Amino acid sequence: MTPDGELCWAPGRPVPVTAMLRPLRRGGGDPTYRQDADGSVWRATRTPDGPVVLRVQARPADAAVHAQAWGPGTDWALDGVPELLGAADDTWAEFVPRPEHAVLVESWRAHPHWRVGRNRAVFEALSASALEQVVTGVEAFAAWRRLVHRFGEPAPGPAGLLLPPSPQQWLRIPSWEWLQAGVELRRRKVTILAAPRAAGLERTLSLGPDEADRALRSLPGVGVWTSAEVRQRAHGHADAFSFGDYHVAKNVSWALTGEVLDDAGCAEVIECYRGHRFRVQRLLEFAGAYRPRRGPKMTLPTHTPNRAVRAAR
Repeated sequence: MTPDGELCWAPGRPVPVTAMLRPLRRGGGDPTYRQDADGSVWRATRTPDGPVVLRVQARPADAAVHAQAWGPGTDWALDGVPELLGAADDTWAEFVPRPEHAVLVESWRAHPHWRVGRNRAVFEALSASALEQVVTGVEAFAAWRRLVHRFGEPAPGPAGLLLPPSPQQWLRIPSWEWLQAGVELRRRKVTILAAPRAAGLERTLSLGPDEADRALRSLPGVGVWTSAEVRQRAHGHADAFSFGDYHVAKNVSWALTGEVLDDAGCAEVIECYRGHRFRVQRLLEFAGAYRPRRGPKMTLPTHTPNRAVRAAR
């Protein structure tokens, strides 16, 4: 199928497309995302101009990226390809890891062309991140797959992807469908209460990091963790560290100091990287810097309705 538009973006450096776009995939079976054997990435999303499917493929020999798009949102999506792939990450050159943080130094050298990208889809990032609050990734990704299959719609183009539900479609999901997807009231309320404010959420893209964080956290059920997860993807904030995560602070502190610390302890360790704390988090993830796990794995719940209500993340 002939695309509705194409773009060749040549930033003059290799662009690690798959590494940069992988955080936008919600599990291996995400029906809005596809990666082909040739390294091209397909993504279905909604834009202010309508739905779109974007295909992005790196051309390392040319230090360029080729993008194609299908659907009413084609121009919007193609215009955003440079930012999606890190063109707006204007602080990356200021980041220099400390010599004593050897794992971070090694990863930084191994990934010199990785940048923090921004996809400019705030409500979409929020609705997906809300499903990931206080549960395992297995649970969250299964819920996302089920709800997108049930309430999304076919995306434009030849990839066979589905669009995530629109704000209006999220509001129309019956309570029993949420429960069958394993999503209790606590998590679904985040999306339900945010949906009427979706247009306002998109306007946070024009705010600075602190202002955007405050605006997101003014929503019921959105805490420091959810705000960071949204800003990492939609806003491209290089300092949006995932405080409040069950694993991240422990893994980062162990990688940098050899000690497993809580959020407060990790915050002290990475204070020297303020402005780049999410960059540190991601580079350590690239390095596979995960603390040794000796205890039992977290178990999945046997039924959703009686899950204990927890504080906003």
